[in-house]
Amino acid sequence: MGYRRRLLAVWGVLAVVASGCGGGDKPSTSTTPGRILSEGESRHPLTHDGLDRSYILLVPASVDWSRPVPLVFVFHGGTGNAESAVGSTGFNDVADANGFLVIYPNGTGPLEEDVFLTWNGGTCCGFANGKDVDDVGFVRAVVGDVQSMVDVDVSRVYATGMSNGGMLSHRLACEASDLFAAVAPVAGTLNFPGCNPAEPISVIMFHGTDDQTVPYSGGRGANSLVDTDFASVEDSVDSWLSSNNCNLQPREESFEDIRHESWSDCVGSTSVELYTVIGGGHSWPGGEKGWPWSDNPTQTIEASEMIWEFFDSHPKS
Repeated sequence: MGYRRRLLAVWGVLAVVASGCGGGDKPSTSTTPGRILSEGESRHPLTHDGLDRSYILLVPASVDWSRPVPLVFVFHGGTGNAESAVGSTGFNDVADANGFLVIYPNGTGPLEEDVFLTWNGGTCCGFANGKDVDDVGFVRAVVGDVQSMVDVDVSRVYATGMSNGGMLSHRLACEASDLFAAVAPVAGTLNFPGCNPAEPISVIMFHGTDDQTVPYSGGRGANSLVDTDFASVEDSVDSWLSSNNCNLQPREESFEDIRHESWSDCVGSTSVELYTVIGGGHSWPGGEKGWPWSDNPTQTIEASEMIWEFFDSHPKS
């Protein structure tokens, strides 16, 4: 499937701080047709809230420029960067097969280089949280920037991310449900107090029961780099079931090391799904192992493909 890609970034010695919040204005919902972009990856600088930021834009050859194009954000984990997200998730291959644009943004950190980068996910993590970086506003600005170049399908803007990036995906669902149709946090729980989305939003989550960084049952993980009392997977799912007014009786299936629960009887044609990896650690299912000492990702499922299938079936109504 082409998921065995080499990580392009060297993160250095892992070290993080903790604390947090953010906001921002919604970019225009009217799309602006622009030029047809050249295929491949390109890096784009963007200044927001006084900070020099950047993102990688992936344009696959398979894009159909005769109609508005879907947009997927992929957020790196804490201390990672945009390039590490490209390598570890394999989302480029999924975009190539399905013709959507991918945005890999860079978080913020204490150094000028793109290392030790984090996201302000609410109560976590690191530099972004401690400096109260406006990551929600930054993401809105990125959407606006891409809209100035191409005709974005505003009913099909999505977000996913690993760990701290998954936490930002949750926060975007809380604070930017007017913009995002669905989110897919991987190994990241909902750590944004007072989450009150303005509109229903579909959510699919992936999490391992033996995650020692963001524990499945909540609390501080033995391998966590921050002193954060993380929300549990159960509490995170319950929050979205409540927000979307879902029927609380799930459909369940199990196979190999996977337990899948889904709640589809929700308001506004939204749904909530959870893939639990039994015995799984802190990793991206079907993706790459980031470090020699990192947890091995299960290969039973491929999260990136499943995330796109979920996104594709859940446009904003």
